[in-house]
Amino acid sequence: MNQEDTETKLKELLEEIRPFLNLDGGDIEYIKYEDGYLYVKMSGACAGCSFLDVTLKDNIEAYLKESVENLKGVINVNL
Repeated sequence: MNQEDTETKLKELLEEIRPFLNLDGGDIEYIKYEDGYLYVKMSGACAGCSFLDVTLKDNIEAYLKESVENLKGVINVNL
């Protein structure tokens, strides 16, 4: 997958994830994809949640890696 295709796929996948985060008052925003890493901004209830790291790594990152094999990780930019 080239850079543009990967970015498009990641944006589509984030749109699939967004409703689940919205149910708990949170949200996720695509910032950029660079050097194999997806940069996102978690907001709302997610921003201050004590389970943010678990949600980001064990749920969101794991889900995205299933569809985007060259994804190295997901980084929250508002830490």
